[in-house]
Amino acid sequence: MKLNYFTQQLISHISVIVAAVLLVGLLFSHFFEQYAFDTKTDELTQYGQSLLEDLDSSRQPADATLRTFGQVLKSREIQYSLFDEQSKIIYSTGLKTPLIELDDKEWTKLQRGQVIAVRQEQERFSQAVTFVLLPYFQGRQFVGGVLLTSPIEGTQAAISQMNRYLLYAAAIALVVAVLLSGFLSVYQGRRIQRLRQAAAAVSAGDYAVQLPEKGRDEIDALSADFNTMVRDLHESHEEIENLENRRRQFMADVSHELRTPLTTIRGTIEGLRGDMISEQEKGKALQLAGSETKRLLRLVNENLDYEKIRSNQITLTIQPIRILDLFEVVDEQLTPLAVERETEIRVSAPAEMTVHADYDRLLQVLLNITKNSIQFTENGFISLSAYEEEASSVLQIEDTGIGMEPEEIDKIWSRFYKAVDSRTSNPYGEFGLGLSIVRQLVNLHGGTIGAASRKGRGTVFTIRLPKHRT
Repeated sequence: MKLNYFTQQLISHISVIVAAVLLVGLLFSHFFEQYAFDTKTDELTQYGQSLLEDLDSSRQPADATLRTFGQVLKSREIQYSLFDEQSKIIYSTGLKTPLIELDDKEWTKLQRGQVIAVRQEQERFSQAVTFVLLPYFQGRQFVGGVLLTSPIEGTQAAISQMNRYLLYAAAIALVVAVLLSGFLSVYQGRRIQRLRQAAAAVSAGDYAVQLPEKGRDEIDALSADFNTMVRDLHESHEEIENLENRRRQFMADVSHELRTPLTTIRGTIEGLRGDMISEQEKGKALQLAGSETKRLLRLVNENLDYEKIRSNQITLTIQPIRILDLFEVVDEQLTPLAVERETEIRVSAPAEMTVHADYDRLLQVLLNITKNSIQFTENGFISLSAYEEEASSVLQIEDTGIGMEPEEIDKIWSRFYKAVDSRTSNPYGEFGLGLSIVRQLVNLHGGTIGAASRKGRGTVFTIRLPKHRT
């Protein structure tokens, strides 16, 4: 069964009010009845004790004493009766029965000198009364007792009056509950409706929606969490869109890059098969086909490397490596590429400086970064240097290339990102995977890599590797 917010509020408030009225009514009734009974019991006990003392000490005949007490107690609506040790009534101002009917337990208590008090015993009397029995001893001999009774209509009337007041209060409280439930349901319903509308807007793709949050209650806390969620979703959505745009660009670039070498290779093969290439040009054609084949392998290998590194499917072989040896290998392999860009590679490092790393992977890192620097440097130089800090070995690759804007620096580590949106063929990490692979490999070594750059002034890549690995 579906209940709206107003009905839930109304039911909860009415339930609390009814439960409170019933509980308070029962507690007050019990308390008032007990208080009235205790008060009446004390009053009757005192009158009974006074009567028994007068019977023992009075010089008047017993009948005169009893009549005097009867007149005094009659004005207070109290009746009494004297009975002997056999429970036979010997004098009474009200009871018409010849015996006092007591069970064995009550009779035993009375003979032991205990006072017996009972309230609302309707079975023994014609009306609800409170009665008290006091034992009567002469010396140590039990000779009977006195029974005092008093009606309790006044007590019941007071309780009935109190219950009427409670009903009046409950009626007023119910009216207030209805009004309060209506106000709260309207107020909270509007806030919940705002949440629903905002959720619908976000579901429709509107990530600019924000809810007011004043920190008053749980709904405001929920609104704050909702706003945080929307901001996170917006950032994630933007990141997904950026990644998707880069992926599409990457696929377009890969398609372009694949088409060019495949076309060249296919043309070369068909030319050789149809003898359309002269003997003098065959060597050059085969060399071109081989170069294009390497380009295809480089693309495949970069993707495979990235996926292996991302899924931790590679194992590093850590060993001490002399930095200067690594730099010289990089210089030897990339100098021909640098010469094409009229760029010089400079190497400097302490002769005995070593790092603990995987030789092949660290060489891959240095080659990737240096190739990247060559791609964006012309008529300049690229410097490979190293030095030691207290806990780290620091490697730096600095170029005098075109540099980057500050907002580009964080993007260069993303997969598929290309600093220059171009489809021109070049062998220098053109697919946008190089620096992403570099960062993953440095992280696997327990190191860090960062970049600093100024537009038109060049870029510096700094790698920090821990000196000792456990």
